[in-house]
Amino acid sequence: MGFLVRLVINAIALWITTLVVSGIEVGGRTGGNRALTLLAVALIFGVVNAVLKPAIHLIGCVLYLVTLGLFALVVNALLFLLTDWIAGKLQLPFQVDGFWPAFWGAIVMAVVSWLISVVVPDRLERS
Repeated sequence: MGFLVRLVINAIALWITTLVVSGIEVGGRTGGNRALTLLAVALIFGVVNAVLKPAIHLIGCVLYLVTLGLFALVVNALLFLLTDWIAGKLQLPFQVDGFWPAFWGAIVMAVVSWLISVVVPDRLERS
């Protein structure tokens, strides 16, 4: 259940990111197609972050320390571009027009998904 909640949160954050950041677009003929594309890209983004981000943190820990964590912004942008590349290979109508839209998109997506996560808990409370 938590996985599905996280996936929907990321899809909503991605949708808001496409509205706020120019250079990031999600296509689709209908609203339903766009929603499915957002869910698929959110899944790709989640897998990319879950698989690669820990390894990048381990390998680049010195850069994180030297730049006081600012290197994380570059890493997030590159992971966003990787998500775009994978979505392109899967022929999903998702496009990021370069590094700067990816940079700002990664920041907006992180902030929006965090804000939504504050409101929507990952797990349902059991009585």
